[in-house]
Amino acid sequence: MQINLNNVGKRYNREWIFRNCSYQFKSGTSYAITGSNGSGKSTLLQVISGSLTHNEGSIEIKNAYQPITAEKLYTHIAIAAPYLELVEEMTAKEMLHFHAQFKPLISSVSIETILQTVGLKSATNKQIRYYSSGMKQRLKLAQAFFSDTAVLLLDEPTTNLDAEGIALYQQLVADHVNNRLVIVSSNDQQEYAFCEQVIKISDYK
Repeated sequence: MQINLNNVGKRYNREWIFRNCSYQFKSGTSYAITGSNGSGKSTLLQVISGSLTHNEGSIEIKNAYQPITAEKLYTHIAIAAPYLELVEEMTAKEMLHFHAQFKPLISSVSIETILQTVGLKSATNKQIRYYSSGMKQRLKLAQAFFSDTAVLLLDEPTTNLDAEGIALYQQLVADHVNNRLVIVSSNDQQEYAFCEQVIKISDYK
């Protein structure tokens, strides 16, 4: 998988969030987008994911040198972010089954094992509306890390997690990022310390 940004820019009204951003992302490499709060790093991640449109430049996404259309992009990308909502009327088990209808989960791991891995086994059949913020974040991480996708996007991935949850995140990274294209948006080094390349959003202002 390869994602090429060619002089990409995003603005809201007349204010440019970032501009002239050119970068090449490749499978098997982990990248961090860093910057202060409100600097635009999450916006850049959302532009890469296809959930926000850019105002200038172009984005080219290829898999085995074959272009991927915008309509099919979601099947290749998994994302965990604080602003993504869960269906709170569902249980965790129902949520993962629902998610798998649109994006397959790793076939070698059962949903029961996934929930046990992220510490939600005892809450498997509990409606998500009754989860704590930390439990919801664990479920978001489970959804992203265990999706069978070539690209993994993580936006402030340890939001609402305690020390045990942060250790879980770091274990998921150790076990599930090999050969994937991983991009982390964060200003917290413990979230992106494993990344080989660091992109400063301030360089594109």
